[in-house]
Amino acid sequence: MKSRNLAKPIARLISRYHVAPTQLSNFSKTTQVGQTSSYCNHGGKYQSIAAQKLYPQPPSLQFHSFTTITGYQSCQKDSAMNEHKKRIETISETIRDFYKRKLKWRVDHGSTNSTRPTGVKKNVVRLDGLSNILNIDPERKTCLVEPNVPMDRLVEATLKFGLMPPVVMEFPGITVGGGYSGTCGESSSFKHGFFDRTINSAEMILATGEVISISSKENADLFYAGAGAMGTFGVTTLIELQLQQAKKFVKVKYLPMTSVKKAIETIQFLSSDSKLDYIDGIMFSPTSGVVITGCLADTLDSDGPIARFSRRNDPWFYLHAKDQVKAGIAKADFIPVADYFFRYDRGGFWVGAAAFRYFKIPFNRFTRWALDDFLHTRMMYTALHTSGQSKKFVVQDLALPYKTAEEFIDYTHTEFNIWPLWLCPLKPSPMPTMHPRSLFGETESDGQTPKGILNIGLWGWGPKDTKIFHEKNKALESKLKSLGGMKWLYAHTYYEPEEFWQQFDRKWYEDLRNKYKASLLPNVYEKAKVNLRADEKGQKIKSSFFHYLMEKWPLPGLYGIKKAIESRSYIAARKSEWKKMLL
Repeated sequence: MKSRNLAKPIARLISRYHVAPTQLSNFSKTTQVGQTSSYCNHGGKYQSIAAQKLYPQPPSLQFHSFTTITGYQSCQKDSAMNEHKKRIETISETIRDFYKRKLKWRVDHGSTNSTRPTGVKKNVVRLDGLSNILNIDPERKTCLVEPNVPMDRLVEATLKFGLMPPVVMEFPGITVGGGYSGTCGESSSFKHGFFDRTINSAEMILATGEVISISSKENADLFYAGAGAMGTFGVTTLIELQLQQAKKFVKVKYLPMTSVKKAIETIQFLSSDSKLDYIDGIMFSPTSGVVITGCLADTLDSDGPIARFSRRNDPWFYLHAKDQVKAGIAKADFIPVADYFFRYDRGGFWVGAAAFRYFKIPFNRFTRWALDDFLHTRMMYTALHTSGQSKKFVVQDLALPYKTAEEFIDYTHTEFNIWPLWLCPLKPSPMPTMHPRSLFGETESDGQTPKGILNIGLWGWGPKDTKIFHEKNKALESKLKSLGGMKWLYAHTYYEPEEFWQQFDRKWYEDLRNKYKASLLPNVYEKAKVNLRADEKGQKIKSSFFHYLMEKWPLPGLYGIKKAIESRSYIAARKSEWKKMLL
């Protein structure tokens, strides 16, 4: 097919589904970040009038009350728990039946932030109904949530009480259950560890159908093993999560970096600063980057303006960060706390820019504004899966010791030339664990605490040829292992079984699987591996005219857009309450 610009065909597709903004003239009325902020003096401290409206005062509620949020039924805790138990009884009965009949089964959560091919599932246990917040306890600073509650709904609910989770995943559609069963390290994880380290306890249905409680004091072996194990021990159905006092802003400082080495050394040094609440970094190229620090704050000062990243006319965060260090000097601004949590949602860090290159559409402020509905992560994940482009896209998170991180980035620059890269310092979990860690087994001076590691986000187009794509990814895994690193398992995994299990305490894992009778569930390797033969065979054999068409540019991309629109997930972004709370 002859290459041509697809702006007009895409515009017609958008118009058909009525998801684009109705008034293009609104674009000309937008203002610069912080331009309309007003301030008043309170005891010598300047506070934005807009900031005073960020959150209503936390409601005065009794110990057992349940907070009302959009999409969730308001009810007393006891009533909510009774409804939860009814749902759990139905699910556990289904699982018991599979166990009695010795049938293997899988779980369907109704959504995913994994980039692995989803495939066809048989004997499915559906959990999409477990999407309720059952209780928020302001006194204990905890919340009781079902696993399919996404981050944006959780943040909306807790902020109404002046509380927030210590670790919040940057993508609003990632769920609480996914945060426990997967690996989620964010910009506060240098201090708090992975998301699961902020969980007090959980409820799990074992593969036998038995419902048990797990915590550091009850079935502790399963509580820690289940973190990052991808649901291979049982089905997590309820989680008690720790909360902390919320503040209105994150005061963000942008520190310019002129080399990968300097960025890595700066992040490692800052990770020991207890005054900081958040740290991450972006390398735009081998010689240009930024280290970003954040401190929670309730008041503003003269160091910088308010900056927002959630509205259609706001800049994408990574572009804003790039502009902030363009002059080579450090700058600061104040980001409303919910905007900070989800600052990378629009554009999916910077992965959304690849869609503009794919469709040959100009990448500028106007096109980002006009196509904003398609550029939130929920829509992007749907399009990525249904278009089949996830098989051609490198989406890998990799953890390495600080001392080998620079060499690894040099390698990815030579072999993939993918930029920007995300850098995020992490506090590893104690062994044994299914989470990424340094394979060198380095510890602090106490001989027990694992040394900090650096998460490198490598996200961009890979080779078009399937065989070369596989070879490049396998070589990446080999290089990573040689440098003492490990990868997240949400993405494509190409290890052979022996290579894979060398990274983990397999005996510990399998002994626990036997103890809790989880053999009918797929193990971690079975869930994470890529079927290379099926992928390569699929490239050679077109089983239908549809599959033939789906290899012809730009039809896969257009089909992905169509399915993303039909999912109506853009509505979740439009109706997010946390955005309204900032007005």
